Formats: sequence, structure tokens, C-alpha cells
Amino acid sequence: MTGVIVPDDLPLSRAGVDRAALSRTDDGFVAAALTDDATRVLLVCDGAVVTTTGSRVALLPPSEVRVPASDDDGWLLLGRGEDGETYLALRVPDRRPAPRVGEASDVLVHAVPTEVGPPTASGLPDGLTWTPLRDIGADLTAHEAGLATTAVALDAWHARHPRCPRCGARTRVAQSGWTRVCVDDGSEHYPRTDPAVIMAVVDADDRILLGHAAHWPAGRWSTLAGFVEAGESLEHAVRREVAEETGVLVGEVSYRGSQPWPFPASLMIGFRAHALSTDVTVDGVELTEARWFSRDELAEAVRSGDVIPPGRASIARALVEEWFGGTLS
Repeated sequence: MTGVIVPDDLPLSRAGVDRAALSRTDDGFVAAALTDDATRVLLVCDGAVVTTTGSRVALLPPSEVRVPASDDDGWLLLGRGEDGETYLALRVPDRRPAPRVGEASDVLVHAVPTEVGPPTASGLPDGLTWTPLRDIGADLTAHEAGLATTAVALDAWHARHPRCPRCGARTRVAQSGWTRVCVDDGSEHYPRTDPAVIMAVVDADDRILLGHAAHWPAGRWSTLAGFVEAGESLEHAVRREVAEETGVLVGEVSYRGSQPWPFPASLMIGFRAHALSTDVTVDGVELTEARWFSRDELAEAVRSGDVIPPGRASIARALVEEWFGGTLS
């Protein structure tokens, strides 16, 4: 097994920017930044960002921003650059209101979207368009990935948490987009991150266990994954999820790397898990199929189109390719 997957080697995990946490409490910081020609603005909406030709993230001077902000304070402080320039994100209103009852968390994290929520290109400078972050994440520079991932994560949190979980009153944006404060009881609320384990399960013959989720399109296969429950260690979550979804028992578990996955608020924590059994019985709820693949079997299935591997932007792809020993194509 090779060395641990370095976070900065993973799409969407690259830092690339100083988050400027000490500036968030300065009430005038964002307003001052908007008068500075060196400031750059990223536009974000419903998991997508505005991009240039060639799918580069568009970073606009404030004077070129012509789109409306969201109903509450839509400005987010993303950080500072190496030369001291400020990076902001502007939350643009979604054309679809947030649902009163959200989809199941597993669907939100692992689904392959069929519809893009951001508005049309109206108000954007020529040559710019909205692009889902999932589609371009693998091709971004460390700088772009750090900015876009943070913007998408914060935007999703604000869209889903307009009210106080303690009393139900409205909340207002504070600390340059990094907190919300209840207007009635004054309680502060911070962006949430949901830990999820994701694992390359291998057996004694060095085969990998991949599954097909119920809500995925035909042919899509990936590593197993699931959310960490309250009071549970990461290693136990790996063993529990594999056993629940496939009936396979897992022994040794080793950490491989992590990746923020802002769809809407997950941190994917990657592992290599060694199976103690190989009989597979899927749960029929989250997984409809699961099977063991040798390297030759997986390579042939990908070449023939029978297997669509995880997207290039995901840690699932990194885990599979680490086991495979090269690029899947």
C-alpha cells in the first residue's frame, strides 16, 4: 500500500488561500473590501460557481458584479491572497426555493444531479456561465478549489439554516458570513460539517468491493460510504456501514485521507478496510448490488462501459485508483 493520500492531492481538498479568520469579526471589513479594486468576487448558487471559458473559476472585481444578492446578507469572506488581496463570495438567489422537507442525507451527498439550480447567465459579463462544482472540481487549481469549495459549503449552510434551531425565530448573518445569530434569543450558530466514512474494502485476494446505490444511474459503481453516528468512532463506523450494507465483516482499518464534500456539508474520511469475510448480501435499500472486482475485471468493465467509476473530483475515485495502482480509463 502506498503512502496516505495527501489532502492537497485530492480535488476540492486543496487549501490555496488564507481564510483570514481574524478579519471576520470586523463589521466593516467586507464593506471596505468592496471598495478595493484588488478584491476579487466569486459568484455562488446551489452548488455551482460562475466560470470562464475553459471552466476556470471567474474571480471578478467588485465593479463587474451585476447580479443580485440573496435576500439576507449574501456576502461571504473567503480569505486573503498572498499579496493581501481579499476574496469574497456573493450568494446569488436560487431559482428554486429550498424544500420544506429535504432529501435524505445519503441522497444529497452521493446523488448524481440531473438539474442545476442556479439562475441563467442573465447579469453575467460576456463569456461567463454557471457550472456545477462537481463537474469541474477535478480540474481546479489549489487556489480555485480552496475558494470554490468554501463558497459552495457556506452557501448551502445559509440556504438550509435561515431559522434558529432553539426557538424557530429568524437568524441574521454575522461574522462576514461565518455565523448566524438568532434575532430573538441571541444564540450563535456555526456552519455544520457532517463526518462520513468512505472505504476501499479489500479481501485476502486483494480484490475490491464496490457497490451500486439505489438512486444511481445504471452502471455507476463506487466504494461504500456512510455517515458517522453519535457516539461512534470512525473505525467502528467503517465496520458497521460495510456490515449493514453488504454483510461483509471488516477487521483492520487504516486511514488514507480526507476530502471536504460540500454537497451540502460533508467531510469524507477515507479508509482502506480489510475484509474478514467475502459473502455479499446487499441491504436492498441503500445498495441494490455489490460485488468483488479484481484489477483485471475492473479495468475490463470500465473499458466496456459496464462500470462507470466514481467521478474524478471525489475521494472515492482516489481510493479506487490507489488500490488499482494507476488511472482508471
